[in-house]
Amino acid sequence: MRVAVAGATGNIGALTVAALERAGHHVVPISRSIGVDLTTGDGLDTALSGVEAVVDATNCTATERDEAVAYFASTTRTLLSAEERAGVRHHVLLSIAGVDRVEGNAHYAGKREQERLVAEGPVPWTIVPVTQFHDFAAMVTSWTEQEGTATLAPLLVQPIAPADVADILAEIATDAPQGRYREVAGPEPQDLVDMARRTNDARGRKIKLVPTWSSLFGPAMAGNVLLPREGARIAPTTFDAWLAQQR
Repeated sequence: MRVAVAGATGNIGALTVAALERAGHHVVPISRSIGVDLTTGDGLDTALSGVEAVVDATNCTATERDEAVAYFASTTRTLLSAEERAGVRHHVLLSIAGVDRVEGNAHYAGKREQERLVAEGPVPWTIVPVTQFHDFAAMVTSWTEQEGTATLAPLLVQPIAPADVADILAEIATDAPQGRYREVAGPEPQDLVDMARRTNDARGRKIKLVPTWSSLFGPAMAGNVLLPREGARIAPTTFDAWLAQQR
């Protein structure tokens, strides 16, 4: 198949490109850095010519709710419109497990708007809600670290390996549209603070961790809120196995 990947130079996007190519598909990368811009639409019609499916693995770094919602809404509308013109038959959106259970988070608000537009849009679709990635804890510490100290919330998560996410996206993109896919998660629950400590140790980084609910994530995300629902698809790679690759 001819499959386009939006966000092709990002973490999950690049892995999805590789997974599709390993399976023998022709991949069309979509990224501003290579001349295809979802904010303006520049280069998009040319990129989608002959494309049968699109995987949207784009991300947004906005920290304000209105900004995040506006970004996801604008880029999603632009992408879906171009897909309709090109006759794309399947739009696959990478989303977040539990996105409907968390209020007050700007990124989650943006993803909910993105999901709504895809579900109501003109292109047959599959939405794939996935739990946090194995490298999420280290990413959070990098956001908050100051002078060797980082704050992060003691979230309970069931993290998944980025490579497993990419394999599943590639599999779904080359199948028929399925609507809202069941949640996808890693094999076992983890504590985010412990994940950060172990990841930093494996990478040789010495950072003091301060658990707090007053940082990026609030009490609305406490307890089992971020864990997958019953019946979730469980990916194979454990956090320990992923961690061994970080040493």
